[in-house]
Amino acid sequence: MQMLIGGKQVDARDKQTQEVINPTTMQVIDTVPAATEADVAEAIAIAQKGKGIWKNTPMHERVRILMRWAELVEENREKLCNMMCDEVGKTMFGCQAEVSSCINIIKAYCEKMRTYSTETLPLDSEPGNTGDIIFTVREPLGVIACIIPFNYPTELYAHKVAPALVAGNAVIIKPSSDTPMGNIFLTELLLEAGVPGEAVQVVTGSGSKVGTWLSQSKDIAAISLTGSTEVGIQTALNGAKHLAHVYLELGGNCPLIIFDDADMEKAIEEALLGRVWNAGQTCCAAKRFLVQRGVEKEFVEKLTEALKNTKVGDPRDPDVAYGPLISERAAIDVEKQIQHTIDQGATCVLGGKRYDSTFIEPTILTGVTRDMDVADELEIFGPVFPVIAFDTMEEAIEIANQIPYGLSSGVITADMGIAFKVAMAMESGTCVVNGCGNYRTAYHAFGGYKMTGIGREGCGYTLEEYTQIKSIVLKKLMV
Repeated sequence: MQMLIGGKQVDARDKQTQEVINPTTMQVIDTVPAATEADVAEAIAIAQKGKGIWKNTPMHERVRILMRWAELVEENREKLCNMMCDEVGKTMFGCQAEVSSCINIIKAYCEKMRTYSTETLPLDSEPGNTGDIIFTVREPLGVIACIIPFNYPTELYAHKVAPALVAGNAVIIKPSSDTPMGNIFLTELLLEAGVPGEAVQVVTGSGSKVGTWLSQSKDIAAISLTGSTEVGIQTALNGAKHLAHVYLELGGNCPLIIFDDADMEKAIEEALLGRVWNAGQTCCAAKRFLVQRGVEKEFVEKLTEALKNTKVGDPRDPDVAYGPLISERAAIDVEKQIQHTIDQGATCVLGGKRYDSTFIEPTILTGVTRDMDVADELEIFGPVFPVIAFDTMEEAIEIANQIPYGLSSGVITADMGIAFKVAMAMESGTCVVNGCGNYRTAYHAFGGYKMTGIGREGCGYTLEEYTQIKSIVLKKLMV
Protein backbone atom coordinates (compact mmCIF):
# COMPACT_ATOMS: atom_id res chain seq x y z
CA MET A 1 0.00 0.00 0.00
CA GLN A 2 1.07 3.59 -0.57
CA MET A 3 0.79 6.92 1.21
CA LEU A 4 -1.88 9.40 0.17
CA ILE A 5 -0.55 12.90 -0.45
CA GLY A 6 -2.56 15.45 -2.39
CA GLY A 7 -5.13 12.79 -3.22
CA LYS A 8 -2.56 10.60 -4.95
CA GLN A 9 -0.98 7.29 -4.01
CA VAL A 10 2.74 7.86 -3.59
CA ASP A 11 5.87 6.03 -2.48
CA ALA A 12 8.59 7.53 -0.33
CA ARG A 13 10.99 9.65 -2.37
CA ASP A 14 13.85 7.30 -1.61
CA LYS A 15 11.62 4.23 -2.23
CA GLN A 16 12.27 2.87 1.27
CA THR A 17 9.52 0.75 2.80
CA GLN A 18 8.48 -0.87 6.06
CA GLU A 19 7.01 -4.34 6.37
CA VAL A 20 3.59 -4.97 7.88
CA ILE A 21 3.66 -8.22 9.87
CA ASN A 22 0.68 -10.41 10.69
CA PRO A 23 1.26 -11.03 14.43
CA THR A 24 -0.69 -14.30 14.31
CA THR A 25 1.40 -15.94 11.59
CA MET A 26 4.50 -13.70 11.74
CA GLN A 27 4.27 -13.46 7.93
CA VAL A 28 4.75 -10.25 5.93
CA ILE A 29 1.36 -9.22 4.57
CA ASP A 30 2.30 -5.95 2.88
CA THR A 31 4.71 -3.04 2.83
CA VAL A 32 4.14 0.70 3.22
CA PRO A 33 6.44 3.62 2.43
CA ALA A 34 8.89 4.86 5.06
CA ALA A 35 8.32 8.58 4.55
CA THR A 36 11.24 10.96 4.24
CA GLU A 37 11.31 14.41 5.80
CA ALA A 38 10.66 15.85 2.34
CA ASP A 39 7.54 13.67 1.99
CA VAL A 40 6.19 14.98 5.29
CA ALA A 41 7.00 18.56 4.30
CA GLU A 42 5.08 18.10 1.05
CA ALA A 43 2.07 16.71 2.92
CA ILE A 44 2.12 19.69 5.29
CA ALA A 45 2.39 22.18 2.41
CA ILE A 46 -0.56 20.60 0.59
CA ALA A 47 -2.58 20.52 3.82
CA GLN A 48 -1.93 24.24 4.24
CA LYS A 49 -3.74 24.79 0.94
CA GLY A 50 -6.37 22.24 1.85
CA LYS A 51 -7.35 23.92 5.11
CA GLY A 52 -8.70 26.91 3.19
CA ILE A 53 -10.55 24.76 0.66
CA TRP A 54 -12.17 22.61 3.32
CA LYS A 55 -12.91 25.48 5.76
CA ASN A 56 -14.82 27.25 3.01
CA THR A 57 -16.84 24.16 2.18
CA PRO A 58 -20.29 24.75 3.74
CA MET A 59 -20.80 22.83 6.95
CA HIS A 60 -23.85 21.03 5.60
CA GLU A 61 -21.74 19.81 2.70
CA ARG A 62 -18.97 18.60 5.02
CA VAL A 63 -21.59 16.72 7.00
CA ARG A 64 -23.06 15.20 3.83
CA ILE A 65 -19.62 14.00 2.71
CA LEU A 66 -18.77 12.48 6.08
CA MET A 67 -22.14 10.75 6.30
CA ARG A 68 -21.36 9.26 2.88
CA TRP A 69 -18.02 8.16 4.34
CA ALA A 70 -19.89 6.31 7.09
CA GLU A 71 -21.94 4.55 4.40
CA LEU A 72 -18.78 3.53 2.54
CA VAL A 73 -17.25 2.13 5.73
CA GLU A 74 -20.38 0.00 6.18
CA GLU A 75 -20.26 -1.13 2.55
CA ASN A 76 -16.62 -2.14 2.97
CA ARG A 77 -17.04 -3.61 6.46
CA GLU A 78 -15.74 -7.09 5.65
CA LYS A 79 -12.66 -5.82 3.83
CA LEU A 80 -11.80 -3.51 6.72
CA CYS A 81 -12.37 -6.27 9.29
CA ASN A 82 -10.08 -8.63 7.40
CA MET A 83 -7.36 -5.98 7.23
CA MET A 84 -7.67 -5.34 10.98
CA CYS A 85 -7.65 -9.01 11.87
CA ASP A 86 -4.50 -9.52 9.81
CA GLU A 87 -2.49 -6.50 10.95
CA VAL A 88 -3.71 -6.18 14.57
CA GLY A 89 -4.37 -9.83 15.42
CA LYS A 90 -7.77 -8.87 16.82
CA THR A 91 -10.62 -11.40 16.80
CA MET A 92 -13.15 -11.05 14.02
CA PHE A 93 -15.81 -10.35 16.64
CA GLY A 94 -13.66 -7.52 17.99
CA CYS A 95 -13.06 -6.19 14.47
CA GLN A 96 -16.78 -6.16 13.73
CA ALA A 97 -17.45 -4.30 16.98
CA GLU A 98 -14.76 -1.75 16.19
CA VAL A 99 -16.09 -1.03 12.71
CA SER A 100 -19.56 -0.54 14.18
CA SER A 101 -18.07 1.92 16.67
CA CYS A 102 -16.29 3.75 13.86
CA ILE A 103 -19.53 4.22 11.93
CA ASN A 104 -21.40 5.34 15.04
CA ILE A 105 -18.66 7.87 15.90
CA ILE A 106 -18.70 9.42 12.41
CA LYS A 107 -22.47 9.82 12.49
CA ALA A 108 -22.43 11.15 16.04
CA TYR A 109 -19.97 13.93 15.20
CA CYS A 110 -21.96 14.85 12.09
CA GLU A 111 -25.17 15.07 14.11
CA LYS A 112 -23.46 17.10 16.84
CA MET A 113 -21.95 19.54 14.34
CA ARG A 114 -25.38 20.35 12.94
CA THR A 115 -26.47 21.65 16.36
CA TYR A 116 -23.13 22.93 17.63
CA SER A 117 -24.20 26.40 18.72
CA THR A 118 -22.31 29.52 19.69
CA GLU A 119 -23.57 32.33 21.93
CA THR A 120 -24.73 35.91 22.03
CA LEU A 121 -23.69 37.82 25.14
CA PRO A 122 -26.25 39.77 27.22
CA LEU A 123 -27.00 43.25 25.96
CA ASP A 124 -25.77 46.26 27.94
CA SER A 125 -23.90 44.15 30.53
CA GLU A 126 -21.35 46.92 31.26
CA PRO A 127 -21.50 50.70 31.13
CA GLY A 128 -19.05 50.85 28.25
CA ASN A 129 -20.84 48.43 25.92
CA THR A 130 -24.34 49.89 25.90
CA GLY A 131 -25.91 49.23 22.53
CA ASP A 132 -23.27 46.75 21.43
CA ILE A 133 -24.16 43.28 20.17
CA ILE A 134 -21.41 40.73 20.92
CA PHE A 135 -21.60 37.20 19.58
CA THR A 136 -19.18 34.35 18.98
CA VAL A 137 -18.42 32.02 16.10
CA ARG A 138 -16.26 28.91 16.08
CA GLU A 139 -13.65 28.45 13.38
CA PRO A 140 -11.32 25.53 12.58
CA LEU A 141 -7.77 25.57 13.91
CA GLY A 142 -6.11 24.75 10.58
CA VAL A 143 -4.07 21.59 10.03
CA ILE A 144 -4.36 18.83 12.62
CA ALA A 145 -1.90 15.93 12.87
CA CYS A 146 -3.72 12.78 13.97
CA ILE A 147 -1.34 10.16 15.38
CA ILE A 148 -3.16 6.82 15.62
CA PRO A 149 -2.21 3.89 17.89
CA PHE A 150 -2.13 0.21 16.94
CA ASN A 151 -4.67 -1.20 19.37
CA TYR A 152 -7.87 0.42 18.06
CA PRO A 153 -6.77 1.78 14.69
CA THR A 154 -10.26 2.09 13.20
CA GLU A 155 -12.17 3.45 16.19
CA LEU A 156 -9.49 5.96 17.16
CA TYR A 157 -9.06 7.05 13.55
CA ALA A 158 -12.75 8.02 13.66
CA HIS A 159 -12.43 9.75 17.05
CA LYS A 160 -9.62 11.96 15.74
CA VAL A 161 -10.35 12.44 12.04
CA ALA A 162 -14.16 12.77 12.02
CA PRO A 163 -14.38 15.78 14.40
CA ALA A 164 -11.38 17.45 12.79
CA LEU A 165 -12.90 17.25 9.32
CA VAL A 166 -16.51 18.03 10.22
CA ALA A 167 -15.26 21.17 12.01
CA GLY A 168 -13.47 22.30 8.84
CA ASN A 169 -9.84 21.41 9.57
CA ALA A 170 -7.42 19.69 7.22
CA VAL A 171 -5.81 16.54 8.62
CA ILE A 172 -2.56 14.65 8.28
CA ILE A 173 -2.83 11.08 9.52
CA LYS A 174 0.14 9.19 10.93
CA PRO A 175 -0.80 5.52 11.44
CA SER A 176 1.02 3.19 13.78
CA SER A 177 3.91 1.47 12.02
CA ASP A 178 2.36 -1.85 13.05
CA THR A 179 -1.12 -1.15 11.67
CA PRO A 180 -1.08 1.28 8.72
CA MET A 181 -3.23 -0.64 6.24
CA GLY A 182 -6.67 0.03 7.70
CA ASN A 183 -5.85 3.73 8.16
CA ILE A 184 -4.81 4.04 4.52
CA PHE A 185 -7.99 2.27 3.42
CA LEU A 186 -10.20 4.51 5.59
CA THR A 187 -8.55 7.52 3.97
CA GLU A 188 -9.18 6.12 0.51
CA LEU A 189 -12.84 5.90 1.48
CA LEU A 190 -12.75 9.53 2.68
CA LEU A 191 -11.47 10.61 -0.72
CA GLU A 192 -14.12 8.49 -2.43
CA ALA A 193 -16.79 10.15 -0.29
CA GLY A 194 -15.70 13.56 -1.55
CA VAL A 195 -13.14 15.03 0.86
CA PRO A 196 -10.64 17.00 -1.28
CA GLY A 197 -7.21 15.43 -1.61
CA GLU A 198 -5.66 18.62 -0.24
CA ALA A 199 -7.61 18.26 3.02
CA VAL A 200 -6.59 14.73 4.06
CA GLN A 201 -3.12 13.16 3.87
CA VAL A 202 -1.63 9.89 5.14
CA VAL A 203 2.09 9.63 5.82
CA THR A 204 3.56 6.32 6.98
CA GLY A 205 6.84 5.33 8.57
CA SER A 206 8.69 5.46 11.85
CA GLY A 207 6.87 7.29 14.62
CA SER A 208 10.12 8.60 16.04
CA LYS A 209 10.82 10.30 12.71
CA VAL A 210 7.48 11.10 11.08
CA GLY A 211 5.77 11.99 14.35
CA THR A 212 8.66 14.26 15.27
CA TRP A 213 8.66 16.05 11.90
CA LEU A 214 4.92 16.67 12.21
CA SER A 215 5.02 17.88 15.81
CA GLN A 216 7.97 20.21 15.13
CA SER A 217 6.33 21.93 12.16
CA LYS A 218 5.07 25.47 12.74
CA ASP A 219 2.37 24.79 10.13
CA ILE A 220 0.69 22.17 12.31
CA ALA A 221 -1.96 23.91 14.39
CA ALA A 222 -2.80 20.93 16.59
CA ILE A 223 -1.57 17.43 17.37
CA SER A 224 -3.84 14.67 18.65
CA LEU A 225 -1.91 11.64 19.86
CA THR A 226 -2.86 8.41 21.57
CA GLY A 227 0.26 6.57 22.70
CA SER A 228 2.84 6.21 25.42
CA THR A 229 3.49 8.85 28.06
CA GLU A 230 7.12 9.15 26.97
CA VAL A 231 6.13 9.90 23.36
CA GLY A 232 3.37 12.24 24.54
CA ILE A 233 5.74 14.33 26.62
CA GLN A 234 8.18 14.69 23.74
CA THR A 235 5.35 15.58 21.37
CA ALA A 236 4.15 18.28 23.77
CA LEU A 237 7.68 19.68 24.01
CA ASN A 238 7.96 19.78 20.22
CA GLY A 239 4.58 21.44 19.81
CA ALA A 240 5.28 23.99 22.54
CA LYS A 241 7.98 25.58 20.40
CA HIS A 242 5.27 26.94 18.09
CA LEU A 243 2.38 26.90 20.61
CA ALA A 244 0.50 24.11 18.87
CA HIS A 245 -2.59 22.77 20.56
CA VAL A 246 -1.64 19.34 21.88
CA TYR A 247 -4.17 16.68 22.90
CA LEU A 248 -2.80 13.55 24.51
CA GLU A 249 -4.26 10.24 25.69
CA LEU A 250 -1.35 8.35 27.18
CA GLY A 251 -0.54 5.71 29.79
CA GLY A 252 -2.86 4.14 32.30
CA ASN A 253 -2.75 1.53 35.05
CA CYS A 254 -6.45 1.47 35.73
CA PRO A 255 -7.85 -0.08 38.94
CA LEU A 256 -10.93 -2.25 39.36
CA ILE A 257 -12.00 -2.24 43.03
CA ILE A 258 -14.05 -5.26 44.13
CA PHE A 259 -15.67 -5.15 47.57
CA ASP A 260 -16.64 -8.21 49.58
CA ASP A 261 -20.37 -7.66 48.93
CA ALA A 262 -19.87 -7.63 45.15
CA ASP A 263 -21.78 -9.88 42.80
CA MET A 264 -18.88 -12.24 42.11
CA GLU A 265 -20.17 -13.38 38.74
CA LYS A 266 -20.37 -9.75 37.65
CA ALA A 267 -16.87 -9.13 39.03
CA ILE A 268 -15.42 -12.01 37.02
CA GLU A 269 -17.28 -10.92 33.89
CA GLU A 270 -15.95 -7.38 34.18
CA ALA A 271 -12.42 -8.58 34.98
CA LEU A 272 -12.42 -10.64 31.79
CA LEU A 273 -13.77 -7.69 29.82
CA GLY A 274 -10.86 -5.66 31.09
CA ARG A 275 -8.03 -8.02 30.24
CA VAL A 276 -9.20 -10.62 27.73
CA TRP A 277 -10.68 -8.17 25.24
CA ASN A 278 -8.06 -7.35 22.58
CA ALA A 279 -5.50 -9.49 24.45
CA GLY A 280 -5.38 -6.88 27.22
CA GLN A 281 -4.14 -4.19 24.83
CA THR A 282 -6.64 -1.53 25.84
CA CYS A 283 -5.67 1.79 27.41
CA CYS A 284 -8.69 2.10 29.71
CA ALA A 285 -8.94 -1.59 30.66
CA ALA A 286 -8.52 -2.68 34.27
CA LYS A 287 -4.86 -3.49 34.87
CA ARG A 288 -4.86 -3.72 38.69
CA PHE A 289 -7.48 -5.77 40.54
CA LEU A 290 -7.99 -4.47 44.06
CA VAL A 291 -10.02 -7.14 45.88
CA GLN A 292 -11.25 -6.88 49.46
CA ARG A 293 -9.49 -9.50 51.52
CA GLY A 294 -12.64 -11.40 52.51
CA VAL A 295 -13.35 -12.42 48.87
CA GLU A 296 -9.83 -12.50 47.48
CA LYS A 297 -9.62 -16.31 47.52
CA GLU A 298 -13.05 -16.71 45.89
CA PHE A 299 -12.20 -14.15 43.23
CA VAL A 300 -8.90 -15.84 42.34
CA GLU A 301 -10.49 -19.30 42.23
CA LYS A 302 -13.35 -18.23 39.97
CA LEU A 303 -11.08 -16.13 37.78
CA THR A 304 -8.71 -19.09 37.39
CA GLU A 305 -11.58 -21.34 36.38
CA ALA A 306 -12.84 -18.80 33.84
CA LEU A 307 -9.40 -18.27 32.32
CA LYS A 308 -8.73 -22.00 32.05
CA ASN A 309 -11.83 -22.13 29.84
CA THR A 310 -10.70 -19.15 27.75
CA LYS A 311 -9.56 -20.17 24.29
CA VAL A 312 -6.52 -18.36 22.91
CA GLY A 313 -5.34 -18.71 19.32
CA ASP A 314 -6.21 -17.83 15.73
CA PRO A 315 -8.33 -14.65 15.87
CA ARG A 316 -10.36 -15.90 12.91
CA ASP A 317 -11.64 -18.80 15.00
CA PRO A 318 -15.06 -17.69 16.36
CA ASP A 319 -14.45 -19.59 19.62
CA VAL A 320 -11.19 -17.74 20.36
CA ALA A 321 -11.40 -15.05 23.05
CA TYR A 322 -8.15 -13.34 22.13
CA GLY A 323 -5.27 -13.70 19.74
CA PRO A 324 -1.67 -12.50 19.71
CA LEU A 325 -0.13 -9.32 21.00
CA ILE A 326 0.73 -6.78 18.34
CA SER A 327 4.33 -7.94 17.92
CA GLU A 328 6.98 -10.29 19.22
CA ARG A 329 8.67 -7.31 20.86
CA ALA A 330 5.46 -6.48 22.76
CA ALA A 331 5.04 -10.09 23.91
CA ILE A 332 8.65 -10.27 25.09
CA ASP A 333 8.12 -7.08 27.09
CA VAL A 334 4.99 -8.47 28.79
CA GLU A 335 6.78 -11.72 29.63
CA LYS A 336 9.60 -9.72 31.21
CA GLN A 337 7.11 -7.63 33.20
CA ILE A 338 5.46 -10.77 34.53
CA GLN A 339 8.82 -12.16 35.63
CA HIS A 340 9.79 -8.81 37.16
CA THR A 341 6.64 -8.85 39.28
CA ILE A 342 7.35 -12.43 40.38
CA ASP A 343 10.90 -11.41 41.27
CA GLN A 344 9.43 -8.66 43.47
CA GLY A 345 7.46 -11.25 45.45
CA ALA A 346 4.24 -12.00 43.56
CA THR A 347 3.05 -15.57 42.92
CA CYS A 348 2.02 -16.68 39.45
CA VAL A 349 -0.95 -19.02 39.93
CA LEU A 350 -1.82 -19.29 36.23
CA GLY A 351 0.01 -18.79 32.96
CA GLY A 352 2.94 -16.44 32.86
CA LYS A 353 4.57 -17.56 29.64
CA ARG A 354 4.95 -16.39 26.06
CA TYR A 355 4.59 -18.89 23.23
CA ASP A 356 4.50 -18.92 19.41
CA SER A 357 6.39 -15.61 19.38
CA THR A 358 3.47 -13.26 20.07
CA PHE A 359 1.03 -15.10 22.36
CA ILE A 360 0.80 -14.65 26.14
CA GLU A 361 -0.96 -17.16 28.36
CA PRO A 362 -3.79 -15.79 30.52
CA THR A 363 -1.88 -14.89 33.68
CA ILE A 364 -2.91 -14.35 37.30
CA LEU A 365 -0.46 -12.84 39.79
CA THR A 366 -1.40 -12.98 43.48
CA GLY A 367 0.31 -11.60 46.56
CA VAL A 368 0.84 -8.29 44.80
CA THR A 369 1.48 -5.47 47.26
CA ARG A 370 1.15 -1.74 46.82
CA ASP A 371 4.92 -1.21 46.84
CA MET A 372 5.48 -3.40 43.77
CA ASP A 373 6.00 -1.70 40.41
CA VAL A 374 2.90 -3.31 38.90
CA ALA A 375 0.80 -1.61 41.60
CA ASP A 376 2.25 1.75 40.64
CA GLU A 377 3.76 2.85 37.31
CA LEU A 378 4.25 -0.52 35.58
CA GLU A 379 1.50 -0.78 32.96
CA ILE A 380 1.27 -4.31 31.57
CA PHE A 381 -0.31 -4.21 28.10
CA GLY A 382 -1.39 -7.84 27.94
CA PRO A 383 -3.74 -10.49 29.42
CA VAL A 384 -2.33 -10.28 32.95
CA PHE A 385 -4.35 -10.01 36.20
CA PRO A 386 -2.35 -8.62 39.18
CA VAL A 387 -4.48 -9.10 42.33
CA ILE A 388 -3.95 -6.70 45.24
CA ALA A 389 -5.78 -7.38 48.52
CA PHE A 390 -7.14 -4.51 50.64
CA ASP A 391 -9.04 -4.22 53.91
CA THR A 392 -10.87 -0.86 53.93
CA MET A 393 -12.38 1.52 51.42
CA GLU A 394 -9.84 4.17 52.38
CA GLU A 395 -6.96 1.77 51.70
CA ALA A 396 -8.41 0.82 48.31
CA ILE A 397 -8.71 4.47 47.31
CA GLU A 398 -5.12 5.17 48.38
CA ILE A 399 -3.77 2.26 46.35
CA ALA A 400 -5.92 3.16 43.34
CA ASN A 401 -4.74 6.78 43.36
CA GLN A 402 -1.05 6.24 44.15
CA ILE A 403 -0.09 5.98 40.48
CA PRO A 404 0.94 8.89 38.23
CA TYR A 405 -1.83 8.01 35.74
CA GLY A 406 -5.59 8.53 35.86
CA LEU A 407 -7.39 7.34 32.75
CA SER A 408 -10.22 5.12 33.96
CA SER A 409 -11.38 3.08 36.95
CA GLY A 410 -14.16 0.82 38.15
CA VAL A 411 -15.83 -0.26 41.38
CA ILE A 412 -18.12 -3.21 42.07
CA THR A 413 -20.17 -3.27 45.27
CA ALA A 414 -23.77 -3.73 46.35
CA ASP A 415 -23.55 -0.56 48.45
CA MET A 416 -24.26 2.43 46.20
CA GLY A 417 -23.16 4.80 48.95
CA ILE A 418 -19.68 3.26 48.94
CA ALA A 419 -19.69 3.09 45.14
CA PHE A 420 -20.41 6.80 44.87
CA LYS A 421 -17.80 7.72 47.46
CA VAL A 422 -15.20 5.70 45.57
CA ALA A 423 -16.24 7.17 42.22
CA MET A 424 -15.90 10.70 43.56
CA ALA A 425 -12.52 9.92 45.13
CA MET A 426 -10.99 8.35 42.01
CA GLU A 427 -8.32 10.48 40.34
CA SER A 428 -9.36 9.34 36.88
CA GLY A 429 -11.22 10.72 33.91
CA THR A 430 -13.89 8.00 34.10
CA CYS A 431 -15.15 5.80 36.92
CA VAL A 432 -17.56 2.98 36.08
CA VAL A 433 -19.83 1.82 38.88
CA ASN A 434 -20.55 -1.94 38.71
CA GLY A 435 -18.07 -2.36 35.91
CA CYS A 436 -14.45 -2.03 34.89
CA GLY A 437 -12.98 1.03 33.25
CA ASN A 438 -13.03 -0.56 29.79
CA TYR A 439 -15.90 1.67 28.78
CA ARG A 440 -16.24 4.28 26.08
CA THR A 441 -19.05 5.88 24.10
CA ALA A 442 -19.04 8.34 21.23
CA TYR A 443 -20.42 11.03 23.52
CA HIS A 444 -18.85 10.96 26.97
CA ALA A 445 -15.70 12.93 27.79
CA PHE A 446 -12.90 10.39 27.44
CA GLY A 447 -9.44 11.18 28.75
CA GLY A 448 -7.47 11.20 31.96
CA TYR A 449 -5.97 12.98 34.92
CA LYS A 450 -2.30 13.49 35.76
CA MET A 451 0.25 11.89 33.41
CA THR A 452 -2.47 10.24 31.35
CA GLY A 453 -2.75 13.28 29.16
CA ILE A 454 -4.34 16.55 28.10
CA GLY A 455 -7.83 17.12 26.76
CA ARG A 456 -10.91 14.99 26.20
CA GLU A 457 -12.32 13.09 23.24
CA GLY A 458 -16.08 12.75 22.73
CA CYS A 459 -18.85 14.54 20.85
CA GLY A 460 -18.94 18.18 21.80
CA TYR A 461 -15.71 17.98 23.76
CA THR A 462 -13.49 17.24 20.77
CA LEU A 463 -15.28 19.82 18.64
CA GLU A 464 -14.36 22.39 21.29
CA GLU A 465 -10.73 21.22 21.19
CA TYR A 466 -10.58 21.33 17.37
CA THR A 467 -12.06 24.81 16.96
CA GLN A 468 -11.27 28.31 18.17
CA ILE A 469 -13.60 31.09 19.29
CA LYS A 470 -13.88 34.41 17.52
CA SER A 471 -15.85 37.25 19.11
CA ILE A 472 -17.62 39.66 16.75
CA VAL A 473 -18.78 43.04 18.03
CA LEU A 474 -21.48 45.11 16.35
CA LYS A 475 -20.67 48.37 18.11
CA LYS A 476 -23.50 50.72 19.10
CA LEU A 477 -25.90 48.91 16.78
CA MET A 478 -28.72 49.17 19.32
CA VAL A 479 -28.19 52.82 20.24
